[in-house]
Parts: sequence; structure tokens; C-alpha cells
Amino acid sequence: MLIASTIARILIGLLFAVAGVMDVLVAPAPQPGLMGIVTDALSQSHWLWFVGAAQLTIGVLMLVNRFVPVALIMLAAFLYNSFAFHLMVAPLSVFAPIVVTALWLLVALRYRSLFTPIFAAKAPTDAVRASLVTQTMPPVTR
Repeated sequence: MLIASTIARILIGLLFAVAGVMDVLVAPAPQPGLMGIVTDALSQSHWLWFVGAAQLTIGVLMLVNRFVPVALIMLAAFLYNSFAFHLMVAPLSVFAPIVVTALWLLVALRYRSLFTPIFAAKAPTDAVRASLVTQTMPPVTR
């Protein structure tokens, strides 16, 4: 499982780093139909630069294996939007976010203990929060 998670993390990192660089540096090719209208609007408004910067950030964080839980949260939001785009605008290419979601799950399973507090029905009390912080934070030396 560790090897599969590492491979998935590297694949996501490469995919998003390349996609981010492409969105920032290369103008998208003209597309037919509704896809072309949306892509053209995103390109002319420079929204693709923002998307490319987010993709590049996700890719670099995954590749350098730093702040991976943060990258996973960013990627979850990105995947939500990707599903919406592909389902509404380009349904024939919906396989792309499905594949990335499968890779995301492989990586996220490795960090599932860090996400447990996010899915709690009630916020932890101050005492529980203090114990969580002392358990996860290294002691401060002076």
C-alpha cells in the first residue's frame, strides 16, 4: 500500500505540475462547441492563470512530499470543480477526474488519521484540542 500511495502521489504531482505550467505558459487550443466557449472565456479573463497556479502548487507539494495533506485538501476542491466542468461541459472526458480521484484516494488513505477531526460531527472541546496539539506537536526547546 505504501508503494501504491507513493506512485499515486508522484503521478498526481507530475500531472498537476505539468498541467499548471501549461495553463500559465501556453494558450489553450481552440475547442468546438460549449467547451470552446468556456475555455475561451477562462483564457481571456486570465482565470486559467489562477487555475494553473493552483495546479502547479498542488503538483509541487505532491512531488516534494511536503504539506501533502494541504495539497490533498486543495486537490479535493479542484476535483469537485473538475467533475462539475467535465459533467456539464465535456461529458466524454469525465474519465479524467475519475482517474485522478482514484489516485487521490490512494494517497489520502495514507493520511486518513489527519483528516478524522475534520469529519467530526461536533467540534472538540478545548481540553481535547489541547491534548491533540500536545500529541502531534514536538516539544518546544529553549
